Amino acid sequence: MRAMLLVNPKATTTNARTRNVLLRALGAAVELAVEETAYRGHAATLAATARAKGYDMVVVLGGDGTINETVNGLLNPVNGAPEPLGDDPSMSRPALAVIPGGSANVFARALGLPNNPVEATGAVLEALREGRRRTVGLGQALWEGESRYFTFCSGLGYDAEVIRAVEGLRGTGRKATPARYVNTALRHYLATDKRRPAMTLTGPGIPRARGVFMAIVSNTSPWTYLGSRPVQPTPWAGFETGLDLLGLRRMGVMALLPVIRHILTQRDSLPSGKHLVQLHDEAEFTLTADRPVAFQLDGDYLGEREAVTFRATPNALQVLV
Repeated sequence: MRAMLLVNPKATTTNARTRNVLLRALGAAVELAVEETAYRGHAATLAATARAKGYDMVVVLGGDGTINETVNGLLNPVNGAPEPLGDDPSMSRPALAVIPGGSANVFARALGLPNNPVEATGAVLEALREGRRRTVGLGQALWEGESRYFTFCSGLGYDAEVIRAVEGLRGTGRKATPARYVNTALRHYLATDKRRPAMTLTGPGIPRARGVFMAIVSNTSPWTYLGSRPVQPTPWAGFETGLDLLGLRRMGVMALLPVIRHILTQRDSLPSGKHLVQLHDEAEFTLTADRPVAFQLDGDYLGEREAVTFRATPNALQVLV
C-alpha cells in the first residue's frame, strides 16, 4: 500500500519526537512518502497530488485546519476531471487517516480516535491491519462562486467572530488554548451587537426564519471541545446524516445561559427555547445577511459573507478508524 504522510510542522501539539515515532511506525507498515506543509493551502495541493498519482491512503499529522485542507484536496477533481459515477464516490479517492496534532482535534475525536498522537497512531495502524474503515459524509459551503468542504462544523456570526479574534492572537505567538477561547468569547460578547440580527434562513421545504444573530452548522457532534468536555449544540448530527443547524435569535444573557448550560451538560437532547432555530438531517439550506457577517469553517476564519449555501455530501471519504 502506498501512503502519503502530510505533516504540519507548526501544529500546536506536535514535536520532532512525535513525528519520528510516527514515521517509523507507519514506514514499517506501508510504502511511505513524507511531505511537510509550508504555507496555507499547501496540504490541499499535496492531497490532490496524492489522489492524481494513485496513492491508496493519505495520513495527516496536524490540526483541524490541516485536515480540512487535505479533505478539500482529496475531494476536488484534479484539473477539472469529472468524478467517477457510482453509489459510493468515496471508493474513487485515497482513504484518509488522521493523527491529532492541533489544539482541539475535533474531527479526530469525533471519529473516536485518542487525542494523543502516539496512541492515535497505534489505533490507525490497528485499523490498517484489520482493514477497518468508515465511510463519512461531509458538509459543503458555497458562496460567491467559491466552495469548500468541511468535516465537522461551519458557522456565521458570533462564533466566527471569536475564531477571528483568537487567530489574531495566534498571529502574535499565543497558543489557542481552551482558556484563551473562553476568555476571548467573554470579552468579545460585551462588544457584540445584541439588537440588530443580520441573518435569514431559507431552504427547500424549510420555513423562513428571520432575525438570526448566530448560526452553527454541524456535520457531526460535538461542535467543539473545552479541554475534555464536548460541547454539543446539535447532538443529533452525524457523519451518516445530512446537516444540522442551531440558530440564535436572541443574544441576551438570560437567553444564552440556559443554552450554554444545556450544550455543556446534555448529550442526547436538543436545547429548547422559542428564540432558537433548529434543523436536523437537511440536504441543503442558505443563510443570507443584510450586512457582512463573520464566517468560519472547521475552526478556520474565512472573512465576512452576506450569503452562504450549505449542502450535505454523503459517502465522501473512507476514513481509517
